[in-house]
Amino acid sequence: MKELPYQPKAIIGRREMVTLPALQLSLCCKADTGARTSSLHAEEIETFEEDGHMWVSFVTRSGGANSPAHRYQLHLHDRRRVTSSNGMAEWRYIIRTRILLGELDLPIELSLADRSDMRHPMLLGRRAMRRLLIAPGAAFLHGEP
Repeated sequence: MKELPYQPKAIIGRREMVTLPALQLSLCCKADTGARTSSLHAEEIETFEEDGHMWVSFVTRSGGANSPAHRYQLHLHDRRRVTSSNGMAEWRYIIRTRILLGELDLPIELSLADRSDMRHPMLLGRRAMRRLLIAPGAAFLHGEP
């Protein structure tokens, strides 16, 4: 068997509790090796310009439709064409922030998408998991919900 080309920072389960400190959110996310970019549930997404910079305003919920809504305004990092799991391509807004996963503190790019029909409000994509190993038979290795 070939050796890994890097030393993994951590082993994560298929689902983990994460914190987005800039948004003061703790939520359950699903590791998704099929997704390139990570995704965060967002509703009422609007962009605006202020002082020559583009911003995005959105509402998110950390625990499903019955959890309280939180409104955020963050710098807009990018706008990208993303192909969803059903094969449909759409333009999504991208924000940059930090994610805490156990003792890891990592930069992350999140596409904003309506995930209200999904079980998890956040997906952790391949770009965010570059130096992590995934144990698909395990969950919450870095803290229980």
